[in-house]
Amino acid sequence: MTRSLTLATALAATLIPMAAAATPEGWSPLMEPAQLNALLQEYGEDIRVVQITGEYGAGHIPGSGWSPYASWRSDMPNPGALRDLPHLTTVVQELGIETDTPVVVVHAGRDATDMGAAARVYWTLRSMGIEDLALLNGGLAAWTGAGLPVETADSSFFPSDYQGEWSDAWRATTEDVNRMVAAGDATLLDARPADFFDGITWSVAAPGTIHGADNLEYSAFFDGSRMVGAEAIRAAAVRAGHAGGTTTVSFCNTGHWAAINWFALSEVAGYDDVRLYAESMAEYTQDGARPLDHAPNRLQYAWRSTARWVSELF
Repeated sequence: MTRSLTLATALAATLIPMAAAATPEGWSPLMEPAQLNALLQEYGEDIRVVQITGEYGAGHIPGSGWSPYASWRSDMPNPGALRDLPHLTTVVQELGIETDTPVVVVHAGRDATDMGAAARVYWTLRSMGIEDLALLNGGLAAWTGAGLPVETADSSFFPSDYQGEWSDAWRATTEDVNRMVAAGDATLLDARPADFFDGITWSVAAPGTIHGADNLEYSAFFDGSRMVGAEAIRAAAVRAGHAGGTTTVSFCNTGHWAAINWFALSEVAGYDDVRLYAESMAEYTQDGARPLDHAPNRLQYAWRSTARWVSELF
């Protein structure tokens, strides 16, 4: 009898980690505040909540950790460039995250563009093999707006044993984009506002857009600062002429707005083979040799540059 109980206990012990590693019931990639609150009530510290923008010390979701957005991206001249895997591995380990740790990424929620930070970190974690991921719709602002509690005490975690890995399944490199442009066999979606797409304004990149690209501005997926649901995302994509069925590459200036489009299309709407061009226009236009659409000629460029300079004086 004692032996049977011992074997049963041992078997139960082997099953406990499997149960802990299962996706929490009620999990979804785009999570509402009440939904996250219910999951935290049930699963507690098994879920890792990570805030990446805003004033963490002024108040944050109880038990959440702080990991600034800058630690997930590179510096100028192209903040969209990937950090090296050893650096990202250290960031993940310091947050106590294993591949089977459910993770919710939280941004401040100031506006729609702020969600790009959360989407970029989500994409990075997905590419690093983290299995259960979510974004908090509307960010911390939506959480506090729902009357849910915050705390000001810092949270720290026992470092994990996560071993760095990377998958390019959701990534398009500059070499990939060069080939796609030449072959015309992919859908290239510019997530920037129309003035960027049309070459009227520009940021760290040269004016214009990648040859053959269509414009699907990231803001099409929002109602205020909150992302709309899957059906509305698909409808917005169809209005922009995107029907799926091909490899889709989302890009912008530095992979921030583009991460929003990637998340909306891939993770919420469920389109297949959607990729993020993380380095985006900042790298694509760097050598001035790659084909562009809507690029102004020299006279137009000089005029727009002068007008822009004058506008910045006042």
